[in-house]
Amino acid sequence: MNERLTRAALRKAEESARAKLDFFSAEAPRIAACAERLNGAFESGAHLFAFGNGGSACDAEHLALEFMHPVIEKRPALPASALGTSSAFLSAIANDQDFSFAFAAQLQQLAREGDIAVGISTSGKSPSVLRGLAAAREQKLLVVGLSGRDGGRMSELCDFCFTVPSFSIHRIQEVHETLIHVLWDLVHVARGAEDVIG
Repeated sequence: MNERLTRAALRKAEESARAKLDFFSAEAPRIAACAERLNGAFESGAHLFAFGNGGSACDAEHLALEFMHPVIEKRPALPASALGTSSAFLSAIANDQDFSFAFAAQLQQLAREGDIAVGISTSGKSPSVLRGLAAAREQKLLVVGLSGRDGGRMSELCDFCFTVPSFSIHRIQEVHETLIHVLWDLVHVARGAEDVIG
């Protein structure tokens, strides 16, 4: 057995658990408030649009999937989409304008007042995510941001911005993934579902 790798594995797991515990201890009241606002928007017919780049694009798809295809059969599906999944559209925007307009352009076409935008950026500084959030704000969507480090400019553009105060992309992403699950769960609990998930 490689003891050095074993110790490293345990240390990284402890760092991840500590990052999550610190984040949720600080943010639980705002997470609950965000879940209530999300539920209110869904009750009014909102569609959720999630977006990000790279690993955050995967998290955006994950978030949309959680709402569209609940893991608990008794919980209803809620309308959600991940932006940026069309390579043709993304390459057209990048070629004809600039990639930083990729999400803003889609929101301007697809979103309506009262919908939900969730932008994800581990640095809080992604130009395409910031433009998307700004467009969402202009269109009067409920705007939620998931960021890391110091949050960058995201907090200025969001109704709720959840910043993981770490410079480790892995730790930030791990907290974001847990937050995605918790928000999805709390939205359904706010809708009256039984709180059965551990």
